[in-house]
Amino acid sequence: MKVSEFISPDDEKEIVEAIKEAELNTSGEIRVHIEHKCTGDRFDHALEIFEKLEMHKTELSNGVLIYVSIDDHQLVILGDKGINDVAPKGFWESTKDEIISQFKSGNYKQGLINGVLEAGKQLKKHFPYQSDDTNELNNEISKG
Repeated sequence: MKVSEFISPDDEKEIVEAIKEAELNTSGEIRVHIEHKCTGDRFDHALEIFEKLEMHKTELSNGVLIYVSIDDHQLVILGDKGINDVAPKGFWESTKDEIISQFKSGNYKQGLINGVLEAGKQLKKHFPYQSDDTNELNNEISKG
């Protein structure tokens, strides 16, 4: 499946809007990366993407990457050190569940939107939005 079959350009716009909406609740930064195939260990690969996108350069180390490999049916939700230092075990389970439940029905766009919005809610608990918050990372979906 091509990325364009997984999500259309219009779907992509809606997902980016969900990222913007989610980030109104939190000082955290959310990115989505979609590619066809994961090379090697999915967590190691997601970490490579995380670093390539310079997500580790946020002031509070509170970036989160939602990584999807279409052909391999892989999903990784990767939070930066600031999140991992304060988040309890299973912090991303509700986000993962939102995404997977929609993906199983073929609702890829809605799965990503629901996941992004849930990630924003989860981040708000530890990283609430600050009035002087700036968008530190690009909201566009990256593709591999």
